[in-house]
Amino acid sequence: MKIAITGSTGFVGTNLISYLKESNEILPVNLRVCNEIKFDSAVKVVIHLAGKAHDLKNVKDKDEYYKINLDLTVKVFDTFLNSTAETFIFMSTVKAVADNCDGVLTEKHTPNPQTHYGKSKLLAEEYILSKKLPEGKKIFILRPCMIHGPGNKGNLNLLYKLVRIGIPWPLGAFENKRSFCSIDNLSYIVNSLVEKNNIPSGIYNIADDDVLSTNEIIKLFSKISKKKTKIIKISKKIIFKIADIGDSFKLPLNNERLTKLTENFVVSNSKIKTVLNIKTLPISSQDGMIKTITNFKENK
Repeated sequence: MKIAITGSTGFVGTNLISYLKESNEILPVNLRVCNEIKFDSAVKVVIHLAGKAHDLKNVKDKDEYYKINLDLTVKVFDTFLNSTAETFIFMSTVKAVADNCDGVLTEKHTPNPQTHYGKSKLLAEEYILSKKLPEGKKIFILRPCMIHGPGNKGNLNLLYKLVRIGIPWPLGAFENKRSFCSIDNLSYIVNSLVEKNNIPSGIYNIADDDVLSTNEIIKLFSKISKKKTKIIKISKKIIFKIADIGDSFKLPLNNERLTKLTENFVVSNSKIKTVLNIKTLPISSQDGMIKTITNFKENK
């Protein structure tokens, strides 16, 4: 099967192509050099990954989120509608719904994004859903939580470096529960949507089966690095004051990073597992995290 993929050189794109290429022909679409987007008449699936993914709250180039996450998606989706391709998969984000969640986030939650990243992704979703699909076409809007795996260079990598050089984890007082998304599970789900003909169009949250706390991740880091676990519980009040200072002086620990490292954010994956008729995803939350950490170690 021929599959056209935008954003093919990014973290998700490179891993997804490695997963799909064994049984499919992959056609990368470089949107930076395309004045006009066209899909080969033999393309059956379009996977739109390209986007501006950095979730910053006060950015000077906020218009870039809308140019890339909205306008570009509109262009790609309109091309899909006018093509012979049958399936469109849009990589959105849970941040299109909420930036924090006290309970369990499901597809039924009313979206209320607070950042330009989330708002631009939601507008793209709404555009896709507003269009009447020609007969024989399907769309899947995927909302993954924090994706990790080989090649990931986000906050998890920073945590690993901290553990590796022996710096104690100072946020032990924060006992959080957070959903993550292994790139292997994400790739499995995308592949299933490509292969199966009986999955209904719609919005699907993507997350691993179980939650992990940041303290648990630190312990995994320590175990794989063969380091003694060093977790200290500094008063939350002191940590919040340090984060405020970090905002003013651009220190490594600021309020945005503190939130990402310590917030509760539990995402339900029940809907996608129900339509795929599976009880569990292939990779457990802990095994997926271990694979990511091992990759950090191999590429230190």
